[in-house]
Amino acid sequence: METRQTAEESKDLTANPIPENSQPNAENCEVNTSADSADVASDDTVNDLTVVTETPDVAPLPEPEATDADANDAAPAIDEMSEADVIITLTALAQADADDISRDEVSRLKQRYYALRKATDEEARKQFIANGNDPEAFIPEEDPADEVLRQLLNSIKEKKAARAAQLEAELQRNFEKKDALIAEITAMSNDTDNVNRHFPRFREIQQEFKNVGDVAPQLMSDQWKRYQDAVEIFYDQLKVNKDLRDYDFKKNLETKLQLCAEAERLDAETDVIAAFKRLQDLHVTWRETGPVDKEQREAIWTRFKEASAVVNKKYQAFFEERKAREQENESAKTAICERLEAIDFDALKSFNAWNDMTKTILEAQEEWRNLGFASKKVNNALFARFRAVCDKFFALKAEYYKSVKDDMAANLEKKIALCEQAEALKDSTDWKATAEKLTALQRQWKTIGAVPKKRSDEVWKRFQEACDYFFEQKKRDLSQSRKSEQENLRAKRALTASLKEIAADAPRQEVVAAIKDAQARWSEIGHVPFREKDKIYEEFRAVINELYKVHDLKDTRANFARFENSINEMNDSSKLSRERERLARVLESKRSELATYQNNLGFFNFKSSSGSSMLRDIERKTQRIRDDIADLEKKIALIDERL
Repeated sequence: METRQTAEESKDLTANPIPENSQPNAENCEVNTSADSADVASDDTVNDLTVVTETPDVAPLPEPEATDADANDAAPAIDEMSEADVIITLTALAQADADDISRDEVSRLKQRYYALRKATDEEARKQFIANGNDPEAFIPEEDPADEVLRQLLNSIKEKKAARAAQLEAELQRNFEKKDALIAEITAMSNDTDNVNRHFPRFREIQQEFKNVGDVAPQLMSDQWKRYQDAVEIFYDQLKVNKDLRDYDFKKNLETKLQLCAEAERLDAETDVIAAFKRLQDLHVTWRETGPVDKEQREAIWTRFKEASAVVNKKYQAFFEERKAREQENESAKTAICERLEAIDFDALKSFNAWNDMTKTILEAQEEWRNLGFASKKVNNALFARFRAVCDKFFALKAEYYKSVKDDMAANLEKKIALCEQAEALKDSTDWKATAEKLTALQRQWKTIGAVPKKRSDEVWKRFQEACDYFFEQKKRDLSQSRKSEQENLRAKRALTASLKEIAADAPRQEVVAAIKDAQARWSEIGHVPFREKDKIYEEFRAVINELYKVHDLKDTRANFARFENSINEMNDSSKLSRERERLARVLESKRSELATYQNNLGFFNFKSSSGSSMLRDIERKTQRIRDDIADLEKKIALIDERL
């Protein structure tokens, strides 16, 4: 039977593990017979049978009580919350399901909030007194968040109370359902003349009793005993076939032998908690399994009980050992706090003294981190105590350093800023401009004064590494770029040579495909040495232009022939006139565009490398425009002949 408890009941149960010497209760039992037994023989064919049941009265195995090891992972987060964080967290909890709300978490959030409020009020009181006011006249300022906190806490409390009432009502309903089933069994037992006829319903009641949920723990044992008594009385009235009874006993025995074997294997499980939880499941299955033969009943229960005792002892030893370890950690952490609290920080008057004491504090912090959790009731308090001493030390140290090292700190900030600038530039590939910027940063570095000694090497190394990285990358890129450009130059020369090998009588389609492929590959190859750039490109363009000319790839002749055919088909002189006007407008536009290019040539400086490249581009465009103008003039002349 599945067992569920309310949060409060579960907490009580976890404090009382099953005692090692617990014995089975012969009176508390459950009968589980085969489903095949629904076909019950008639009264005159049923053999006498004494039914023996044997489910031990074993309380649900408890979950271990939550300790600091479970809760402390979240504690630092709450200890670091602000008042607003606490309100936000409580708001989320107030909107969550009641089962998902941890009372411990709500309590710690509440404590954190009032601790912060107390600190705020104390600070305000100090300021009030510092302003010359009477301490007795100080009244803490009310915070609207206090009312919000109270409302949230009341909301959570009401939700938890409603959930508890709901669970309580559910447990009571289950108790009443089970009592009704027990009463029905009793009524069937009293109807001695028709007991056999009641057997199918009796089996249904057994299953219904199992399917009904939990009842209150304080009522569970008594109700379970009454149920078993009613079952036994019913079976006393029933003459069940001996073969059926033996079959059920055999099947139950096999199941319980498997449970014993699995319980014994738990002794080898290294995870004590997992083994204990699995043992709980085995006990539930044991209770749900029907009886075995009376001769084997005590022996098999003893075997199962002894295997359970082994796991229980390990479980108890595990928590006793952890408790002892937590006590040792508590003593060690208390000693660390006392040792640090005894130090007079006001006696530290030099950098060396502060540095030596810093090492002492850091060693204490490392020692603290290496210790495990203390007991739940003192762990947070000890941490707050230890942290207060550390915070006090580092606050005093910061004040001391600030009083004598403002200039060095300012210098450090300046050099860190230079480091950041250098690091931002180190991946740049604009080699010339970036090199000039880094050189300027290096000169600026020399003008900045000293920084704290402990940071001097660090910040200088950081700055130097950024500069060195850039100049190393620049050197490597220049070397790789030259090698790559030479390879690209050879590839482009080979591509030009391959175009020169195209035969003059080659099919026009193959020539077009070869040119397109060559142009695509030319773009993919990449840069060549700058001094060879224009020369190799002009050679490539010259070969392509020659191929266009030889193979008439621009379809100049074909296009003109098509135009001539279309003119011949125009028998209407008005259509010819309109076509001539259209061509004349296009011709005028081309002439204007050519004039613009020629006029702009006078404004460019073509002495630079970029200027030379631009000049070649303009010359190519103007040549195409001239070719278009010649074609248009030829077409207009043809129309004039027809007119």
